[in-house]
Amino acid sequence: MKLRVPYILAAIALPVTLGAMARQQAQQSQGSPATQEAQPEQAPQTQQAASQAPPQQQAAPAVVDPNAIRYSFGGNVAQIPATFLNNVIFIPMQVNGGTPGFFLLDSTAEKTTIEPSAAPGATGNSLSYAVLKMPGVQVPMATLQVVAHPKFAEQYGVNVRGVLGRDFLTRTVIQINYPRQTLQIYDPAAFTYSGQGTSFPVTETPAGPAVRARFQLHKNLEAQFVFDTALDYSYLFSRAFTDSQKISASHFHGQERSDPQIDDGAKIFLGRVRALELKPYTVENAIGVFSQQNLNGVKDSKIAGAIGGGFLRRFNVIFDLPHNRVILDPNLQINTLEDADMSGLSLVAKGGNLRTFEVVGVQKGTPAHDAGIQVGDVITGVDDEPAADYTLTELRDTFQKFGNESGGHAYKLLVDRNGQTLTLKMKMRRMI
Repeated sequence: MKLRVPYILAAIALPVTLGAMARQQAQQSQGSPATQEAQPEQAPQTQQAASQAPPQQQAAPAVVDPNAIRYSFGGNVAQIPATFLNNVIFIPMQVNGGTPGFFLLDSTAEKTTIEPSAAPGATGNSLSYAVLKMPGVQVPMATLQVVAHPKFAEQYGVNVRGVLGRDFLTRTVIQINYPRQTLQIYDPAAFTYSGQGTSFPVTETPAGPAVRARFQLHKNLEAQFVFDTALDYSYLFSRAFTDSQKISASHFHGQERSDPQIDDGAKIFLGRVRALELKPYTVENAIGVFSQQNLNGVKDSKIAGAIGGGFLRRFNVIFDLPHNRVILDPNLQINTLEDADMSGLSLVAKGGNLRTFEVVGVQKGTPAHDAGIQVGDVITGVDDEPAADYTLTELRDTFQKFGNESGGHAYKLLVDRNGQTLTLKMKMRRMI
């Protein structure tokens, strides 16, 4: 990485330049001996020639680009205290000096958008000249689209004020360290990479930056995948691709599920992908989502799907979209086994503090179904602890743990069903 210090250099050079100009002007007006000896004698200028000589012009002052990204203290890098909810990243941000809030980092979103409630002064569906302020950096946007995502809060368990899209990513270089849960933003003009990772060229598609990869399901395949920072799972396969390859749930031992963060809670299938290879890296037995829908903006089968956070968390990831590349440097999680939900529950967060956990889906043949949990139940207690002590992410994480007991941990759940409190037992088991 090269650090530039243009303001410091300017501050140092300015007095010297002014001093040199002053001495030059004095020599020109008075004439120093050295100058008189060095210059040959010239004929005096006539009054007409002098009047025709062009006037001496001063250099125009530099114009500051109002759309340029500004880093604190004249630097070219900022470290952002991002919040990681599993493998999904939320960035704290102020818009035009307003109340700080979380923006979802989404490499598949074409545009950065803001919720209507966070966009006072917006005209129609846009906000003119917005300034996104993060710790250490300010990003002006000529326009900011106003788009409502009414289910974001209940899906993620946090109040989301907007989405940070590719119109931001293409103006910066972003380095994501999933294990350390840190995020750095660099000025592309000053960024250089000298690490041990591998650089992968990406192409821009309507669904996001795409890379070609080999993978194994029931057979060896090769196709394009987009990088999706807003996808918690390792992979997502689109319906157009699986139909074109005649891939069915039996090929990957798929389990029917629903997840509020995927396809708005519609039916999906989960299964393990035997291997996905981005040379020289191969990730085995990671979990893929097999969607019944196509990727946004993709109607054909040329793009197989998306590579998400479950895969990316195994690397120190650099999104360098200004130079059409993504850099992957493996970390200690490269070969860890990815676990899926072991309950069969689909949960959302409601209430003013998003600590009321409502069941919106129960899959047949799962521990939740066997325990008698129903859609509409509210989980109020887990093993004698109030459910309100959890966040939505923490509760979902709890139901991904098998436990040390033979056959899996049996959770005692307190459930509110239409005002009646029930005590149910749900025993974990691996289904994928």
